[in-house]
Amino acid sequence: MLQDILAYISALDPAVIYLVLFFFAFIENIFPPSPSDVVLVIGSTLITNTPIGFIPILAVTSIGSAVGFIVMYFIGEFLGEKLIRKGKFKFLKKESLDKTDEWFSKYGYKLILINRFIPGTRAVISFFCGVHRLKPAKTFFYAALSSFVWNALLISLGAFLGNNIEMIDKYLGTYSNIVLGITAIVIAFALYKFWIKKKSKQ
Repeated sequence: MLQDILAYISALDPAVIYLVLFFFAFIENIFPPSPSDVVLVIGSTLITNTPIGFIPILAVTSIGSAVGFIVMYFIGEFLGEKLIRKGKFKFLKKESLDKTDEWFSKYGYKLILINRFIPGTRAVISFFCGVHRLKPAKTFFYAALSSFVWNALLISLGAFLGNNIEMIDKYLGTYSNIVLGITAIVIAFALYKFWIKKKSKQ
C-alpha cells in the first residue's frame, strides 16, 4: 500500500511536490497542528525515485519554514503592544510576560536556533520574537539555520525509507494484520461476554 501511495506521488510534476513541501513548511508556523514533518519525510522518500533531489528539497523547505516564522514574527510585532502588553488576553498574566521578557532578553536568538527541535513551540517562539522586537534579519537567519539542520535530518530519514520501502511496506503490512487480528479477538470476546451476561438474565 505504501508503495502504491509513493508511486502515485512520484508521478506528479516535481514542481507540484516542491510547492506542497514549501506550503507545509510555511504553514506549520501559522497553524502548529500541521503535519509538516510527516509530509517532509514522505516527500523525501521520492529522492531516490524522481528528479527531486536532497539539496532542492532542503532549500525549499528551509526557506518556507523561515518565511512562515518571520510572518508570525511580524504578527507578534504588530499585535504585541496592541493586545499583549495592554492585557487584552486575560490568560496572559503580567508575571508570565515578565518571565518571557527575561527569557528573550537572555536567550532570544538561541531560542530561535533550537525552536525546530521543540515540537509545539515553533509558532509561539516566532510570535514572541516579534513581541520582543528582535532584529528581523537576524531572526530570519537563525530561523532558516534551525530549519536547515532539522530538515536535513528529516530528509535523510526520508531518503533512507525510500531505499528500504519494500521492507518497510512488508513490516507495515504485518503490523496491520496483527492489529486487525487483535481487534477481531477483542470484539469477539466482548460479544461473548455480552451474550453470557444477557443469557444469565433470562
